[in-house]
Amino acid sequence: MSVATSQTERFGANPFVVEGPIVAGSGIPGPNFSLGSVSWGPSEAEWVYCKLTLASTTTMQPGQWLQWDKDYNASLLTTTAAVVGNRCGVFSGAAQPPTISGGPVGTITLAAGVYYIWVQRSGQAPALTSGTVTANIVVAETTATAGMLAVPASPTATTKQITPVSFAAANFTFTATDTSGSPTLTALSGVSTGSGPFIGATVSGTGIPASTTITGITYSPSGAIQSITMSANATSSNAGITVTATNVTEVGLQWPYIAKVN
Repeated sequence: MSVATSQTERFGANPFVVEGPIVAGSGIPGPNFSLGSVSWGPSEAEWVYCKLTLASTTTMQPGQWLQWDKDYNASLLTTTAAVVGNRCGVFSGAAQPPTISGGPVGTITLAAGVYYIWVQRSGQAPALTSGTVTANIVVAETTATAGMLAVPASPTATTKQITPVSFAAANFTFTATDTSGSPTLTALSGVSTGSGPFIGATVSGTGIPASTTITGITYSPSGAIQSITMSANATSSNAGITVTATNVTEVGLQWPYIAKVN
């Protein structure tokens, strides 16, 4: 059974803070919460407090998928390492000062060691995906790439099934202005902090080189997206272009778990 270890109106925890590396004598306390503690937010969002042990330097980005066991030991999700019955969620990103391009959350590179993180298991969140995402589907599957899932129309043999999740659309489109020689997209329309686009997404559009990704998002004091930074400079100047973002898309999480081997 579950026993309450704390009772408070609000946890006050920032789900985007990565705690660690935890080293004896370093002065960094860990864990700061009981493993399995839950934090919550708007739009039905919930995060679970987990322990993450990394064997080598790892870059974490918003939308990466993790699994955790009954003792809340988390690991990046891959087909070979996935354990049927384990619960799953996504890394929401790492907190950054608001002056840093990337806004309130972004990527973080962690050295080998022990960390404590909040993993989102419910609500709307960014999700790292490969290939074409089949919209209006409630099942995804693992891939060989750590932290990345696929959402095909039909299951792939030997992968493991993740359910329940929901993907409303295969990609995200918005309008923007790009400037030749600049990596910044401005005059944005159709963007949202909740539904996208997200850091790490691949973007395409007039004047945007192939394989360009979003490396940063800047926000106004009120939280509105002001501009987007790309990994490459635009090759031409264009106003009001349609930009398509893929590979990091919005997912609806409903306490997903690893259901079975396909």
